[in-house]
Amino acid sequence: MARVLHKLSAWALLALLASLLMGPAAVMAGVNKPVLERGKGERCVEDTEFMRRNHMALLKHHRDDTMRRGIRTTKHSLKGCVDCHASSKTGSVASSKEDFCMACHVYTGVKLDCWDCHATKPMKLYRPAAAPRGTPLMVQQQGGQQP
Repeated sequence: MARVLHKLSAWALLALLASLLMGPAAVMAGVNKPVLERGKGERCVEDTEFMRRNHMALLKHHRDDTMRRGIRTTKHSLKGCVDCHASSKTGSVASSKEDFCMACHVYTGVKLDCWDCHATKPMKLYRPAAAPRGTPLMVQQQGGQQP
């Protein structure tokens, strides 16, 4: 009985090693990296590789500064990202799987929850004549309705 268990554990170990060695190659086979449309600006606010690895931390930090500390800047704002990276086809960063944000998030299997609150299309300022000066209202640029 001990010999059988020893042989089974040896085979299990071999199977585990084989799956570890072959697993990544099998997963990557036939999977193309997303092709992203170039942004509209001269250059991104940070280096491309830095943004790929750190955009989520920058957005969270910017959110904390804005919402919790009242510090408003534009350098790492989500609005700036959307304005620059909205697709020329859809006008959005997340309405199709080819759009800027969705392409990478679908590829990596990471859920996007930014759009639960934020607009996926660039916005323009709209201020009705009756609105006080300090309260700009945002509306969709394409097809958006004025409040």
